[in-house]
Amino acid sequence: MVTDKGQITIPKDVRLAAGVVPGTEVSVRFEAGKIIVEKLSNGRSSDRRAQMRKAAAKARDGMSAEYQALGADGIMAFLRG
Repeated sequence: MVTDKGQITIPKDVRLAAGVVPGTEVSVRFEAGKIIVEKLSNGRSSDRRAQMRKAAAKARDGMSAEYQALGADGIMAFLRG
């Protein structure tokens, strides 16, 4: 069934078989009289990792060379004072 907003529910067995989890990007198109839903990304975990790497790189680039050289322990020691 299609809702008033045009939403559908993908059955659980189909989601599991396709590896579709919350956050998975999909493409929807109309082709030869059929609606095709195609998985584009691997979902939440890979997207989240990519976002975290991007944020870490941005933060690292904004730091002076002295702080860029610090490892995790050095950063935590600095933050704790």
